[in-house]
Amino acid sequence: MVWKRGGLVAEVCTKPRARVALLHLDATQPVVLEGTAAVIWDLIDGERSEQDIFAELQGTFEDQSGQMQAQVEEFLATLEAQRLIEAARGVSH
Repeated sequence: MVWKRGGLVAEVCTKPRARVALLHLDATQPVVLEGTAAVIWDLIDGERSEQDIFAELQGTFEDQSGQMQAQVEEFLATLEAQRLIEAARGVSH
């Protein structure tokens, strides 16, 4: 699956991009991403697939538990449920 950021999502980030605050315009509470979650957010560009994102994370972070791929998939599903990301149309990987 290739994901893109939702069109109704406002974003504010610190410099350097250690923390990102997101708010879907129909939501009442923002979501704050830090650390690995903020890195994943930066990788969601409408072109990278879940596998591409996972591969980039593997190159940066050590997967000591062997659960990184499942955790990334779960995190992306959570972002989708909050309408912060959506499936990119017309992009095949």
